[in-house]
Amino acid sequence: SGRMAIGEAITNIAASWISDIGNLKLSANWMAPAGHPGEDAALFDTVKAVGMELCPALGISIPVGKDSMSMKTVWEENGNKKAVTSPISLVISAFANTLDVRKTLTPQLRTDLGETKLILIDLGNGKNRMGGSSLAQVYSQLGDSAPDVDNPAQLKNFFTHIQALNSDNKILAYHDRSDGGLFATLCEMAFAGHCGIEGNVSALSGDIVSALFNEELGAVLQVRSTDADSILAQLNQALGHCAYVIGTVNTTHQITIHKDGITFADSRVNLHRLWSETTYHMQTLRDNPDCAQQEYDRILNDADAGMHAHLMFDINDNIAAPYINTGVRPNMAILREQGVNGQTEMAAAFDRAGFNSVDVHMSDVIAGRVSLKDFAGLVACGGFSYGDVLGAGEGWAKSILFNSRARDEFSAFFSRQDAFALGVCNGCQMMSNLHSIIPGSEHWPHFVRNKSEQFEARFAMVEVLPSPSLFFNGMAGSRMPIAVAHGEGFTEFSEKSAVTDVLNKKLATMRFIDHASTPTEVYPFNPNGSPQGLTGFTTTDGRFSIMMPHPERVFRAVQHSWRPDGWQEDGPWMRMFRNARKFIA
Repeated sequence: SGRMAIGEAITNIAASWISDIGNLKLSANWMAPAGHPGEDAALFDTVKAVGMELCPALGISIPVGKDSMSMKTVWEENGNKKAVTSPISLVISAFANTLDVRKTLTPQLRTDLGETKLILIDLGNGKNRMGGSSLAQVYSQLGDSAPDVDNPAQLKNFFTHIQALNSDNKILAYHDRSDGGLFATLCEMAFAGHCGIEGNVSALSGDIVSALFNEELGAVLQVRSTDADSILAQLNQALGHCAYVIGTVNTTHQITIHKDGITFADSRVNLHRLWSETTYHMQTLRDNPDCAQQEYDRILNDADAGMHAHLMFDINDNIAAPYINTGVRPNMAILREQGVNGQTEMAAAFDRAGFNSVDVHMSDVIAGRVSLKDFAGLVACGGFSYGDVLGAGEGWAKSILFNSRARDEFSAFFSRQDAFALGVCNGCQMMSNLHSIIPGSEHWPHFVRNKSEQFEARFAMVEVLPSPSLFFNGMAGSRMPIAVAHGEGFTEFSEKSAVTDVLNKKLATMRFIDHASTPTEVYPFNPNGSPQGLTGFTTTDGRFSIMMPHPERVFRAVQHSWRPDGWQEDGPWMRMFRNARKFIA
């Protein structure tokens, strides 16, 4: 198990462009019941196998780790001595610098790049050992022979060739084989790509069960059909005959696998629902059961095309460039409070837009060390202010409202006609509670606990609405993904009619939409459940805006967990910050 922990860490991190396996470093977490008969010897043997044999053969090191040597508990119950003992185990984490994070491979199968083929690299070399597999455990069995790293040189060559193929842009999708075996690997790739698979594993040794459910080391690649033969020849020459074409993708949402006259076939939807069923049942107990049901039911929609981007502006047009070229960099207060952690990304975004970002802590304002009159704008950052306890943003606001010096500073700032401000996440919640001193913000809602009853950290789709907000100038009608991370984002209005009023008066800046571009209250497309999906607002003159999502976490294209292939350096949310620089030109 020690060797396999390292092997699986390597086949997993191979999806990142690292170039040389020697650049990898491992962290080892050893767990054993010290003193238990046989376990000390097993620990010694595993440390020797990993630290003195496998890692040197691979050319990698383990510079850091920890140990938990008390994995046994003993107690007495009704006069009987009882004990629970955990056998020795090793948890490996691999880390390395990546040459270009944009070349990280994912399991998402592509159906938009022409004809493709799926290639299995079987580092188990046909042994199909089933010991300890998920399938065996489903039937309350352990098995006799477990997978192992039999050939370190082959594993090292595997890593080298995956890196080379990635560097040459030959791999469209990648997923290492692990828990659940090849069957789970293929299904998960189909789930990610929202497509079907036509597979044939007759070239693999063993029966269909051992071929599909063994958990030997390996990986599945999606490659262009025109490249498949040359890639297959290259892999088989370098690794021994262990690479096979095992299928193609389809858009029928059917997963079909053939072997030696036996055929398995089912819909992707059915398999995805089975795959998600355990999570769904746990979620109904832990979270709002209505939200759990909505997330589970969305799998039923075959027509869901996934995320998309539709921009009403040129993503590569730097509208702030003329103002940056003047050399003038207006001061921007990057405001934070205890526990806030989004200030670094926020400062970077405003800096790129041509501002001089200045770290301002609330204690600086309260003590009089910093005055807001010295700043063209301020942004209240998100994170975990006040430990992210319920109503943390409201507590932040009260530290301003109930302190005479701070209240005077903020009141004077918001009264200036040349000033502007943005509140994000906790900062959004905080500024919404300052409506008594922010002109034109009387319609802003109160932000309370998400409908899901959980903290939501997701990537969600939003639509930018027409509004006077300076931040969204020229962006109305755009639809694109954005990062969300909040526990209290549900918009609570004083009156039901207020939602319609802010829409009619064009004082809402954005709303959550589903993948069909429809405004939604359905989870998880709308992660907090706000009425009509509203999640951003502005004042009547557009100088002060608040929003629950995090634009500063996705101002670069590379920060998006999904993005269109054509995006280059800037993400679409960079336009917000450049609009602010243009405003004070």
